[in-house]
Amino acid sequence: MDYIYFLANASLTLRVIEYLQRKYASSSCSMTVIHQINGWIIKIKFRQPLTPQQHGDFKAFMNELGIPYELEIRLQMVFWSLETGQSPIDVMSRYQVAIVSHGSPDSNDIEAFRQQFTRGLGYCPETLA
Repeated sequence: MDYIYFLANASLTLRVIEYLQRKYASSSCSMTVIHQINGWIIKIKFRQPLTPQQHGDFKAFMNELGIPYELEIRLQMVFWSLETGQSPIDVMSRYQVAIVSHGSPDSNDIEAFRQQFTRGLGYCPETLA
């Protein structure tokens, strides 16, 4: 099952990654993180269906941090392209999106993106806080 959410900033995205690493085996899910000017879109895909209890707990946690997100066509194509094995760099170029992470949930990807982005700007936008 796929869970797609909009989060306001990098700190919330990092909290999701920490939660996934704490609650689930790293091989049990994959995560794609896209940064947009107004926030972050994350897609979490579990390899096995969650139990009803796990599903409820996970949705409750995610609803505290963000809001469920309905993908527009362009982002549907981004996620479909990634799922079919296309390179994140090719997908970023084709659809003009910033794919920060794709694969196993990894906080290092988010931290590296945040540092590079703020270094280039000289300040830290609210979405990267």
